[in-house]
This record gives sequence, C-alpha cells and structure tokens, in this order.
Amino acid sequence: MSVGVDAKPAWIKARAPMGERYEGLLRLVRAQRLHTVCEEARCPNLGECWNRGTATFMILGSVCTRACRFCAVATGLPSLPPDPDEPRRVAEAIAVMGLKHAVITSVNRDEQPDGGAGSFAACIHEIRVLVPGCAVEVLIPDFKGARAALQTVFDARPDVLNHNVETVPRLYRTIRPGARFTRSLDVLRLSKAEGLVTKSGIMVGLGEEWDEIIECMRAIREAGADVLTIGQYLRPSRDHAPVVRYYPPDEFVELRQAGLGMGFRHVESGPLVRSSYHAESHVASLRAARGLTA
Repeated sequence: MSVGVDAKPAWIKARAPMGERYEGLLRLVRAQRLHTVCEEARCPNLGECWNRGTATFMILGSVCTRACRFCAVATGLPSLPPDPDEPRRVAEAIAVMGLKHAVITSVNRDEQPDGGAGSFAACIHEIRVLVPGCAVEVLIPDFKGARAALQTVFDARPDVLNHNVETVPRLYRTIRPGARFTRSLDVLRLSKAEGLVTKSGIMVGLGEEWDEIIECMRAIREAGADVLTIGQYLRPSRDHAPVVRYYPPDEFVELRQAGLGMGFRHVESGPLVRSSYHAESHVASLRAARGLTA
C-alpha cells in the first residue's frame, strides 16, 4: 500500500465544536456517564451534529476488542462487564435532548458471550418506554456472526438496523483484520430477511480502486441494504492506516448517483459523511421503507 498523503485538500473542513447547545450536550453526556462515538472516533462533524442536538451514543464502554486500522477508539481487553444501568441512562439522555431519531452503536465486545447484543436490545426497550415517539437506529458489530446474538437485536425491532461494511473485500486483511466481508454481508442479509430497514456504510481513500467501490456497493445492495453512506477516510493518527487518496466532492456525487441507480432508497455521500451523518433527517424516508423486501 502507498505511504499515503498528508496534506488535506480544501474541501476537507469541519468547524471546531463550540456553541451553547454543544456545551449543554457535553454536560449531559458527562452527567449521565455516557460515551459517544462522536468523541471516541474523533468525528469531524461533532460540532455540527451536537449543535443540532443529535449524537450517536456508544454503549458497552470505550475499549474495543478489535484493532481496525482506521478507527480511533481505544483497543484492548475491557476491564469491566457491560453496565446494566447504561440503557436507562441512554434513554434518559435521549428524552432530555428531545430526539426524534436516536442512534446507538458500540465497541466490539468479543469477550462477552452475546457480544453485547443484550445491551442493544435493552437500549431499544428503554427508549421505547421513555421516548415512545423516537425512532431508534442501531449501528451494530457483527457479533462474530452469532445468529443468536443477532436475533436478540432483531427481536427488539429497531427502526433501522445499520452495520457498516467499511471497505472493499481486498483490504479487509490489513484494514479490518478481525472482520470478514462475507460475514458483514450476512448481517445485512439476515436483517433484511427479518423485515428491518437496513443500512450500511463504506469509507474511501484507503487504497481501493474505483471498480472495487462499485462492486462493493453492489454487493451491499444485493444483501438488502436500503440506505448507504459513503465518506472519506481521515487518518486519526500516525499509528493508523494512511490516507492513500482524497476523493473530490464531484466523485462523491458520482458515487451517490451510482448507488441510487442500484436501487438504494437513500445514499448519503460526501467527504465528511459518516454512518450517522444527517440520520435524523432521513426518518421519514426510512420509515416509508418499512416493508421493502428488496
């Protein structure tokens, strides 16, 4: 793989997090002893999203059992078991924020028998009880493909089931060594078979070829995903995989058009797009997608 490029182009811009609403949400997250993927993954949209009053909550702690080369989340063996009170605190925070669309994700907890699936189900239940009008999107790990764990989440009936494929198959061994491309497609396929609105996301700039992106998108669509997000990979630190190429905005437009042509119901594509970016603005279309079988 190329040594990469360091200088960010002019179109890679994100505002520094600031503002009254941002400060209020920061206090709320701290008071509830919660983690957000916005902070842990150093999302470039943190300021924009938090000032809109939206956030993606990261459950099951802040230490991940996998070591993906694109991710800024700390890697290791978690020292604490899942907190049984965390789902309640997440729901309370969502109620205070007045969210209409909440996104719940997690680190990988491969040391747990169910991979943490029970915590996802508990979060969905608590949100349904405390904030019944709020749509719930879960961005789940692959749970090592364990059908029982996946079924635990499926049975909780999230409004959107999101599982990111992240990159093209050829790069999995170096970029996402703890995962398998076919396993991720199986997660999407099984979630669609359960009648759920299904979503996935990929990054570009890790060394993939254009044709590989198109084939990856097609495979995700054929697995049943209704929604796709495409964003530019940004290197969190020198210890992570280098950026091989920065894609210009017009190429993201081209990828969006290609995705819509494949039959995705919605494609969010842009340099700073992440899997939860503008998720709340898609509520109507995602709910309308309920019942789709293709």
